Amino acid sequence: MNIMKRRMWYFLVAGIIAVICIISLATVGIKTGVEFSSGSILTIGFDKEVNQNALTQELAVLGYRDVIIQQTGEGDYIIRTPELNETSKAQLVTGLTAGLGSLSVKEFDSVSSMIASETTRNASIAVVIAVVAMLLYIAWAFRKMPSPFRFGTCAVIGLAFDLLVALGIYSVLGAIRSWQIDLMFIAGILAILGYSINNTVIIFDRMRENTARGISPDIEVVANASIVQTLGRSFNSSLTTLITLFVLALFVGASIQNFVIVLIIGVISGTLTSTFLSPELLVSWQKKSLGRNKSNLSPASAKG
Repeated sequence: MNIMKRRMWYFLVAGIIAVICIISLATVGIKTGVEFSSGSILTIGFDKEVNQNALTQELAVLGYRDVIIQQTGEGDYIIRTPELNETSKAQLVTGLTAGLGSLSVKEFDSVSSMIASETTRNASIAVVIAVVAMLLYIAWAFRKMPSPFRFGTCAVIGLAFDLLVALGIYSVLGAIRSWQIDLMFIAGILAILGYSINNTVIIFDRMRENTARGISPDIEVVANASIVQTLGRSFNSSLTTLITLFVLALFVGASIQNFVIVLIIGVISGTLTSTFLSPELLVSWQKKSLGRNKSNLSPASAKG
């Protein structure tokens, strides 16, 4: 199975996907939860069945035209509004009760603009620190291999692609279903960064072992053999993880919806990038540096 032979096709497909995600983010944007953009979230449940269109119209009558409404699996509604204080919240609940019938407030959260800015900054710092730490760790772990920094860089490029795909898909979901990114989304992003880098490190580690065994002086042959040897393990692990995540997506409530969905996206994307992107980038980088018929790997360099 010559996976490396078709690496230019993988780069082409990855490039097309990346362009689509960038266009979506640039044109549609991404909806952020109150944790990142301030505002209030009100979760309510009506005693009788209420249509979402009727709720939207009633909110417009009450002066809340630019709001985001999501219906949970239990039939409740999650309403995102500009920041509400206790008085405006009480007036909104009273107005909805008068127009649509008796209701109960299940949850209420309000975040100021200052806290939202701080949360955005902290979340960004957390992602950057995680990525940089992974880059440095991989470079150190493969320090006995030639050009160890390239191993870390190619792995991080795969992580950046996974992050871009997740943001691009959420951009589309935000436009279609008004989905927003929140702290659960960030938690999911950090989780998939770890999951994706794990698969990549497994392949890189097998490359180191195969180099030490001297199966070939050509990095392309070594990388291809390493991917084939770990392919079943990577795909089987991802499949069992996806089964669990799909069950969670079907039966859990909206509270961890973002966490589960972003994990599903990340597991699929991370499995593919660790197999068909990061190792191929490493091989192409090394080949370009040393020429098509030269290698930068030797059994002696990988021992220890």
